[in-house]
Amino acid sequence: MERKDFEAWLDNISVTFLSLTDLQKNETLDHLIALSGAVQLRHLSNNLETLLKRDFLKLLPLELSFYLLKWLDPQTLLTCCLVSKQWNKVISACMEVWQNACKNLGWQIDDSVQDALHWKKVYLKAILRMKQLEDHEAFETSSLIGHSARVYALYYKDGLLCTGSDDLSAKLWDVSTGQCIYGIQTHTCAAVKFDEQKLVTGSFDNTVACWEWSSGAKTQHFRGHTGAVFSVDYNDDLDVLVSGSADFTVKVWALSTGVCLNTLTGHTEWVTKVVLQKCKVKSLMHSPGDYILLSADKYEIKIWPIGREINCKCLKTLTVSEDRSISLQPRLHFDGKYIVCSSAIGLYQWDFASYDILRVIKPPEFANLSLLGFGDIFALLFDNHYLYIMDLRTEKLISRWPLPEYRKSKRGSSFLAGEMAWLDGLDGQNDVGLVFATSMPDHSIHLVLWKEHG
Repeated sequence: MERKDFEAWLDNISVTFLSLTDLQKNETLDHLIALSGAVQLRHLSNNLETLLKRDFLKLLPLELSFYLLKWLDPQTLLTCCLVSKQWNKVISACMEVWQNACKNLGWQIDDSVQDALHWKKVYLKAILRMKQLEDHEAFETSSLIGHSARVYALYYKDGLLCTGSDDLSAKLWDVSTGQCIYGIQTHTCAAVKFDEQKLVTGSFDNTVACWEWSSGAKTQHFRGHTGAVFSVDYNDDLDVLVSGSADFTVKVWALSTGVCLNTLTGHTEWVTKVVLQKCKVKSLMHSPGDYILLSADKYEIKIWPIGREINCKCLKTLTVSEDRSISLQPRLHFDGKYIVCSSAIGLYQWDFASYDILRVIKPPEFANLSLLGFGDIFALLFDNHYLYIMDLRTEKLISRWPLPEYRKSKRGSSFLAGEMAWLDGLDGQNDVGLVFATSMPDHSIHLVLWKEHG
C-alpha cells in the first residue's frame, strides 16, 4: 500500500475506532494482537512500558515530589530509595520528611542545619539507637571499687561521680575511666554535692561541712541541726547553702561564713530533699530569674522564697492527698517550670506558674516505679529489678534494663540518674556516659552506661 493511501486508511480507521465503545475498542485490540507477529508484539511491549510505567518522581516538579513523599512512612521511604539512583537522590533531599521522622522518634532537631542528607543519616542513627532500646541492648555496666563501708550518698556532674561513705571518706571518680581522682577524709556522709574546687557534705552527725578537694581541708562547718542532714544544695552567686534534716527543718546558711541565716519550719516529717533553683516562669508569687527553694518530706513539697528575712513564709505547700493516705517518694524534679514527684500511684507533674497538677502518669498495674529523671520527651524510672525509659508523649514504657540487688535507701540517696540532657530528646550526641548509678551491699558502685553506637 502506498504511503499516501496508508495514511488515508489509517485516518479512517482512527475515526471509526474513536467512535467505538470501550468494550468494542478492547475487542478490536484483542483481535489485532491475535493477528500480530513477533516483531509487532515486541514493538507493543516496548511502547507500553514507556506509556504505563512512568517515573513520576522524575517527571514531577521537586516541590510536588516532596509533598507526596510526606505521606509515606520513613521505612517505606528507605525502601523507595532502593528503586533507582534518581529516587534515592530525590528522597534523600526531602529534609522535612527526615526531620519529622527524627522528631517522631523523640530526637532533638536543630533547625539551623539545612542539609537534608544530614537528617537522613541522623534518622538512620536514631533508628539503630531506638532498636537497641527496644531490644534492651542500649546499655552496658561497670563498677567502681574503693570504699570499705556502706556508700550512702551519691552526686553526679559533668562526667564525675562523688560518693560519700560510712568509712569516713568521700571520693571523686571519673566515670569514663573508672579512676578515683580525689579521696578525702570526711565525717559520715548522708548527702554530697560538689564543684571543681569544693565538696559540701550533709552528715548523720547533724552537721554540714565544706571541704577543699585539692588539700582535703575542711573550710567551713555548719552546726545547728538536731537531726541527721539528708540533703544539701548551694549557690555560689547567692552565697547561700540550704540543708534539709531529720529534725523536720530546713536551714539557710551563708556559704562563705557558716552563719545560719534562717530556719524554715512547717514540715512534720524528715526533710529528705532540698532544691535551690532559678524560676523560669511568672506567677503571682515569683518572676522569671527569682531563686526558689523547694523542700520535700514524705507527704508534702514546700515552696519558699530565698531571702534573708527571719520570718520567711512558705509560698505554697503541694500534696497529693489531704488525708496523707498517699506518700511521696524521695525523688524530686524541678527545672524552673515544672515540679515532678513520684508516689505509689504514679508520677505527679505540677505547673510551677499556677501550682496546678498538669497530669498524673500512672504506670502499668504491675509496676510501682520511682522517678530518677524527667524531661520533655522521656522519663527515667526504676523499681527493685529494672531501670525503665518511658516515652512521655505516649506514657508507655519503651525500654528496660536489669538491675542487680542494690542497696535500698528510704531517702533515695543511694541511687541517681547520670546525664539528663537526652531526656529532652536524643540527638545522636547526648546518648553517652552515665545513665544510672547505685551503691551495692559490697560497698562498690554499680554503673549503667550508654553503649557506643554500633
